[in-house]
Amino acid sequence: MVYETGSGPVEALRDITLSVADGEFVSLVGPSGCGKSTMLRVLAGLRPATSGSIIVDGQPVTRPISKVGMVFQAAVLLKWRTVLENVLLPAELAGLNPRRYRDRANDLLKLVGLEGFATKRPGELSGGMQQRVALCRALLLDPPLLLMDEPFGALDAMTRDDMNLELLRVWGEAGEGGRKTVLFVTHSIPEAVFLSDRVVVMSPRPGRIADVVTVDLPRPRTVESRATAEFGALSLRIYDLLTGRRADAPGRPLQALS
Repeated sequence: MVYETGSGPVEALRDITLSVADGEFVSLVGPSGCGKSTMLRVLAGLRPATSGSIIVDGQPVTRPISKVGMVFQAAVLLKWRTVLENVLLPAELAGLNPRRYRDRANDLLKLVGLEGFATKRPGELSGGMQQRVALCRALLLDPPLLLMDEPFGALDAMTRDDMNLELLRVWGEAGEGGRKTVLFVTHSIPEAVFLSDRVVVMSPRPGRIADVVTVDLPRPRTVESRATAEFGALSLRIYDLLTGRRADAPGRPLQALS
C-alpha cells in the first residue's frame, strides 16, 4: 500500500502475506505508523491496495464489502439518537427495514449487559458502555468478519479488562453461524495475548510481518490466565520482537525492527 502525498509517495505496507481462518481471533501489534489501521481499511475495501490481492470468503476485494463490521477506538455514536437507534444504523444505511432488526438489536444489547438502556442517549453512558453500543452496532447485520481498530485504547485499565472479557464472550456467543473471524489492532501486548489465537507482530513503516506468534493458552480465557507463566512467556516473546531487547536488560537501548 503506497499513499501519494504532496511531498511524494509514502509506502505504508510492503510484502504482506497473511491468511486468517474462519472463526479465528488474530491481533495486530506494532509501532505507531506501521500500517495496522491501513491494513484493516484495505481488508474492508475502504482503500484499494496498490498491488497484490485481498480475498475475503473466496472473493476478491475491489470495493467496500458488506460482510464486515468495524469498531474504532472512538465509539462514534450519533449523540442525537438513542442507543437502540444507533445500533440499528447499519440496517438503515444498507437500505433495510430497521424494524426487522429491532429484536436482534435488543438481544445484542442484552448480551453486552445494556438491557434497559435502549432509550438512553450516548451522553448518558460511560465510555465503556458506549463501546458496547458500538460493538452491538457492528454485529447487527451478523457479519462473518469483525475488524477492530484499538477499540478499547481510550478506556481506563479496569474498564478495558472488562471489555476484553465481554468481547471474548460475545465472540463466542453472538454469531448464528459460529464464531466471528476477528482482526484486532492494539498497542497492548497483554491484551493481544489475552484475546488472540495468533498475534501478528509488525515492523516499523513500511509495515511488514516480522513474525506470527501462536497463543496456545486454553480457552475460555479468564483473569487468572494473565497470571500464568505461559502468558508471561508469550508476552515477553512479543516484547522482544517489537523492541529487539529483553525486558530484563534495562540498560540496553530499544532497537526497532528494520
